[in-house]
Amino acid sequence: MTTETFPTAKSHRILFLNTLGFLVCFAAWMINGVLVTYLTDNGIFHWDMVQIGWLLGVPVLTGSLFRLPIGILTDKIGGKWVFGTLLIFSAVPLFLLSVANSYGMFLLLSFLFGFAGTSFAVGVGFTSVWYPQNWQGRAIGIFGIGTAGASLTTLIGPSLLNKLTSNGANPEGWRQLPVIYAAVLVVVGILFFLFAENRKPVASHKTLVQLLAPLKQVRVWRFGLYYFLLFGCFVAFSQWLVPYFVNVYDVGLVQAGFYASCFSLPAGLFRAVGGFLSDKYGARKVMYTVLSTSIVLSFFLIIPRMEIASPGSGIMASKAGTVTAVTANEVKVDEKSYPIVKKSNKFDNLQNNVMVFPAKDSWHEVMVKPGDKVTKKQLLAQGTTRIYFQANMWIFIVLVMLMGMTWGIGTAAVFKHIPDYFPAQIGLVGGMVGLIGGLGGFVGPILFGYLLTLTGLWTSSWMFIWILSMLCIIWMYLVITKMMGKRSPELTDKFEHPPH
Repeated sequence: MTTETFPTAKSHRILFLNTLGFLVCFAAWMINGVLVTYLTDNGIFHWDMVQIGWLLGVPVLTGSLFRLPIGILTDKIGGKWVFGTLLIFSAVPLFLLSVANSYGMFLLLSFLFGFAGTSFAVGVGFTSVWYPQNWQGRAIGIFGIGTAGASLTTLIGPSLLNKLTSNGANPEGWRQLPVIYAAVLVVVGILFFLFAENRKPVASHKTLVQLLAPLKQVRVWRFGLYYFLLFGCFVAFSQWLVPYFVNVYDVGLVQAGFYASCFSLPAGLFRAVGGFLSDKYGARKVMYTVLSTSIVLSFFLIIPRMEIASPGSGIMASKAGTVTAVTANEVKVDEKSYPIVKKSNKFDNLQNNVMVFPAKDSWHEVMVKPGDKVTKKQLLAQGTTRIYFQANMWIFIVLVMLMGMTWGIGTAAVFKHIPDYFPAQIGLVGGMVGLIGGLGGFVGPILFGYLLTLTGLWTSSWMFIWILSMLCIIWMYLVITKMMGKRSPELTDKFEHPPH
């Protein structure tokens, strides 16, 4: 840990380099979401959905599984050498991707450049050692802005591919995209070696067994569950929202990528806000607010775009008689008139309207004809009710933007806990928490696919988010209540009244 009591110009320089490195690594980590979709949609490669799923998931899996060892390595030798080497190493398979022609080669290279995803474990540890405790929340939050790299790829990737391929006239132009990404990684890696200064935490002399000791504590796994939701599901939805928009709202790939970036960009930017709020008000308060907001937003997002027809209120004869007339507006039995509600067809042009709430239309379908004999309480006209919910796309975009902001704030709050509980092993614990969170990015799209197949509802993914958010807040409430009442009330005071 740093012995300084306030941040210095050198601290801020290291933070800038860490954030820049994380930004470009995260952008490279997410490249397959755009590149593979483009290659298959344009018939350049003929891969089925299972193969595509693995190409999307393998980089995320690599970047998740290796966060723990990379975090340990950062604690042992320092972030300058690990981060600089990681940037240049990840550039090599990205460059080789430009000459790949087989599925096997794509899969292998995707596994290798997936190491870019471990940059989070490096940056968290290397940022923390340069800042005093009362600044670590906001410093890690600012570093977390690098997750906006996902939105940069979904935002500019499709348009850049169109330009490189001359809008399809030169299909092989796609090969320039991974070369551009590789060049950027190399440049930032060189900047790291030139301008970063190395520093290790005080635990760097410990043995591997001593370093791994914190993993026996349940709170590490609890923090991991929070991060599975707030970061892992962020990564999952950064890719999942592209086909979501295409299938539910019938938009093109470029437009879907832009709308998906409306979710991922705020999530990255608001990590800095989360760090500031965690330093000022305490990580516990921030986490309670974040998880509660996640529950509310996911509840609204659960409601699918739908159209339901159901039997409605019909018309029955009040007494026996003979049907004397049937018109569009009434049925007459003897001299008694029964008014008929006609179908309005008001839903026919709803695609051009903005609906916030579900709308209803009810009408009658006549069941008798003139001359029919009817008995008392016989059904003269059957009622039908149609309920339509548009799930307007713009309202949906606003809700997912708010969810992205909320999760961005929450990710910083999770990592504010780590320096407080594990000040000498930030890289290790941060790596483990990051590993669990990163696995959420790998598992998420696969799980969402199964839920979609099982329920037939695209909103089933938000049902999962609602359940997971409820689980997190209940576990947090039970643990905090126990700490306050029995074992460690001084720890809750720390989060209630953070140091300034």
